[in-house]
Amino acid sequence: MEVLKDSIIQCLLLLLLFGCASAEVHHHEFVVEATPVKRLCRTHNIITVNGQYPGPTLAVRDGDTLVVDVINRAKYNVTLHWHGVRQLRTAWADGPEFVTQCPIRPGGSYTYRFTIEEQEGTLWWHAHSSWLRATVHGALIIYPKHGSYPFPKPKKEIPVILGEWWNEDPIRVVRRAARTGAAPNVSDAFTINGQPGDLYKCSNKETTVFTVAPGETNLLRFINAALNNEHFISIAGHKMTVVAADAAYTKPFTTSVLMLAPGQTTDVLLTTDQPAGRYYMAAHAYASARGVAFDNTTTTAILEYTNSGCPTKNRPGVRPAFPMLPAFNDTPTATAFAAGIRSPRPVKIPSPIDHHLFFTVGLGLFNCPPARRCGGPNGTRFGASMNNVSFQLPTRLSILQAYHMGVRGVFTTDFPAAPPVQFDYTAANISRALWQPVPGTKLYPLKYGSVVQLVLQGTNIFAGEEHPMHIHGYHFYVLATGFGNFDPARDATSFNLVDPPLRNTVGVPVNGWAVIRFVADNPGVWLMHCHLDVHITWGLAMAFLVENGVGKLQSLEPPPADLPRC
Repeated sequence: MEVLKDSIIQCLLLLLLFGCASAEVHHHEFVVEATPVKRLCRTHNIITVNGQYPGPTLAVRDGDTLVVDVINRAKYNVTLHWHGVRQLRTAWADGPEFVTQCPIRPGGSYTYRFTIEEQEGTLWWHAHSSWLRATVHGALIIYPKHGSYPFPKPKKEIPVILGEWWNEDPIRVVRRAARTGAAPNVSDAFTINGQPGDLYKCSNKETTVFTVAPGETNLLRFINAALNNEHFISIAGHKMTVVAADAAYTKPFTTSVLMLAPGQTTDVLLTTDQPAGRYYMAAHAYASARGVAFDNTTTTAILEYTNSGCPTKNRPGVRPAFPMLPAFNDTPTATAFAAGIRSPRPVKIPSPIDHHLFFTVGLGLFNCPPARRCGGPNGTRFGASMNNVSFQLPTRLSILQAYHMGVRGVFTTDFPAAPPVQFDYTAANISRALWQPVPGTKLYPLKYGSVVQLVLQGTNIFAGEEHPMHIHGYHFYVLATGFGNFDPARDATSFNLVDPPLRNTVGVPVNGWAVIRFVADNPGVWLMHCHLDVHITWGLAMAFLVENGVGKLQSLEPPPADLPRC
């Protein structure tokens, strides 16, 4: 009895201090289905989860378990990926189609089960099958285990999801491009929390409005869910203090503009210290590639002070203040923003290095097959590659299933540690002999616990562009980025070995490079790819095969009984 009494007293003290939270299991049912939605003056069916666009926001604490029953009532195959979740030993729940699982067929179902371990902040979930991510996505918010932030508690917490909208089914857009080999049509609009905003036709009545009180500090959780565009974001009259990125806290820094690549998240504190009124939040593309078509429209939401009065009655025709956004091709601003993100305190960098890897990332062109007409430049087909290998997804079995079952012929483990041909990667005129990649399903094997340092080198084949590179199942330290060709003798001196940021998606600068380092401590098959979906469609991806370590806690769990069949 005395022990129980002491336990209750201890819990009450913890409750007063931290919240006395214990791990929970959260059950959700996600029904994937076609839903009629009206945007830009027209209505058409889009694929949604539970009829919502964006989809449901999931909120958990560090240490909690998610159990999500996915029921596919749509006409397309689907999988779900929990972007940025480490998935320790649960690669079967990671979600990329034909990598860790076969897709959930129409009429089928699958239950994703995984635990959040030592992560907190803003992540998100999205479809990882064809281009369903355009409308199948939502926020995943991970609260601290004991309810405390390393900054003053905000008054409100507001998810802000940037999206991309087509006036037709995005699956048709990508399938048409795949048939012809041409670049797919660019989107018709961008969105903030599913709405295009005041600058588009038939949209201003539904513009997203964030209501705030004067003099309070709120936490805005930005997520870039767009398919093919990086974004600059700004709020008229207001500064933002960055406090986290990709679910990792950062050294706070103040800025008037953010730049998020698809896949990235950024948390900011916003203090409402301006005169009563309405202020536009606006976002448009950061388009780093020269001569490549992109959606040059601007999406808006409204930050509305509670003491601003009703604008339609008191100030008819008065528009909210508009922010200054950088030019579409403002690489210096994008670079400066990324450089501001650093870990909040000194970190222990993994060492010594077991694998020194050098991967080129970029576009290419395939020759048109005989008796075909192709829509790419000069009658070719667009392609993309890493180390000249254009990644091909298998179709009869997922890679992880093939590895687990010992099935041969699905993949090989000979992905090159360096490009097969060295050349001037960022030259203005690269030999056409280097433009055509080789298709393949190649993995790079890693022993459990090995330390990997990877140089990601952008190329100027066809067009240099910033590539947001994401590794499933891992986060990594970004030691440095730069422009031109990486030179180990020169550029190693610029490595940040004190407080580099911890990310799950890194922007490889246009005609430049990034250096990352991580420990291979999560067994399974883990996709690495460009998060511009048009690029992964063309093959800008590879996968790491991380072997089991010693014992159960260093080994992949057995596949679940309901894993979808091919």
